[in-house]
Amino acid sequence: MTQQHPQQPNQPHPPQQPEYGAPAPQPPKKRSVGKIAGLGCAGVIALFVIAGVATSGGSGDSGDASNKDKAVATDSKPKKAASADEKSQAEQFRTCVAKNGTDTEKAAVKHVTKVTGADKRNDILDAAEVFTDFTGGLTGPHQGEGKLIASAFTSCYESKNGLVTVYDKDGELLANANY
Repeated sequence: MTQQHPQQPNQPHPPQQPEYGAPAPQPPKKRSVGKIAGLGCAGVIALFVIAGVATSGGSGDSGDASNKDKAVATDSKPKKAASADEKSQAEQFRTCVAKNGTDTEKAAVKHVTKVTGADKRNDILDAAEVFTDFTGGLTGPHQGEGKLIASAFTSCYESKNGLVTVYDKDGELLANANY
């Protein structure tokens, strides 16, 4: 005697047997509240660490003892030859190229008006900028001279992870190179 149980309308259907050789479907994974909260806290902590590193950025010395290009009032007395510490970064760069550069590099470096970032190197992320009196930007007629200036800079300065960027007089990119 076999008994059949009538199925009630609100009850789910009984599970069907999978076909032979087909894997059984896996139930969906449940995310635990603790895992979600832990990942959220880890993200907040990582955000604070990144913000702390970004804002620390230096030794904390508020005095500016760098050799940045500064305007100097001229005296009526002629000065003796300036030492390397008193020269601007642009003058130091021109002097280096005059000693070690090729004729084409020397001609291109005559158009350099300002150099920044060459005096502070930490071999982590050194970023020097060279400004010129050229015009036209990256696609202009002085792109080749910009590359020569960047090449001359890499010959004069050394860094494990440095990038020199050469700009025209309007602040447009002429060239860049790793040094």
